[in-house]
Amino acid sequence: MNTRCGTAAIAGRPNVGKSTLLNRLIGQKLSITAHKPQTTRHSILGIHTEGNDQIVYVDTPGIHVKGKSALNQVLNRTASASLFDVDVILFLVQARVWTEDDARAWELVCRADVPFYIVVNKIDKVTKKAQLLPFLAELPQHENLKDVLIISAKNGSGVDALSDKVRKHLPQAPWMFDEDDLTDRSSKFLAAEAVREPLTRLLTDELPYSLTVEIEQFSETPGLYRIGAVIWVEKQSQKGIVIGKGGSRLKEVGTRARESLQSLFGVKVHLELWVRVKEGWADDERALRSLGFDDQ
Repeated sequence: MNTRCGTAAIAGRPNVGKSTLLNRLIGQKLSITAHKPQTTRHSILGIHTEGNDQIVYVDTPGIHVKGKSALNQVLNRTASASLFDVDVILFLVQARVWTEDDARAWELVCRADVPFYIVVNKIDKVTKKAQLLPFLAELPQHENLKDVLIISAKNGSGVDALSDKVRKHLPQAPWMFDEDDLTDRSSKFLAAEAVREPLTRLLTDELPYSLTVEIEQFSETPGLYRIGAVIWVEKQSQKGIVIGKGGSRLKEVGTRARESLQSLFGVKVHLELWVRVKEGWADDERALRSLGFDDQ
């Protein structure tokens, strides 16, 4: 069989819809989503195999200018490194929005020196499509820019056409993964992300950026996964906020995470959560490495 296989990086500033697009492209929820910047903290591979073609999509952390903590710097380095050694880049921007972070992401995409597409996302939020024309006319140009595509990752509009464009850049090569694989990430990683998602959605202000999740226990028996997760925060005062009055917020996080995990793994999940304090973890390179943050 003459197979084709290649990689496509999904890049852009925070909160532009990269993870939603990855989930839509592979037809499975792998990357967590929330209406907050820096929800994605790791590069995540999503694998889509169809016919003789295998596309390995790389969901990257949002590229941003501000934010000087060690965590923010690691996220920027991870996102930047993910743009090299790929076959094509999907550079996401939000319809009618161009920010300083978009400009920074544009610079990095151009520097990668590979073919790329500008993918204008969230067109479902534009009531009159004529309103898009001035925005499209002002988009920057580059010799490696192949086309400008208009999509809604949320409802799927234009995503099939985008996938067809990506296929044109696939070289003839053996598949990198088995036909049924959806990601290269471990079950423990996916479990940690499933716990972090409801925390990010339920907590307000800056607290989601001051916590991370570590899986301490993970055991599999037929029909049942037993998972124990530690939610690390930076300050003692944050611990009570995460737990909530009478443990109400932690219980809600556990319920949502368990439902997500059972859908992902297809088995019953017994989930236990603990909240612990690790002061200054987000600005400590050693702590970041111990918690699974590492430059690609």
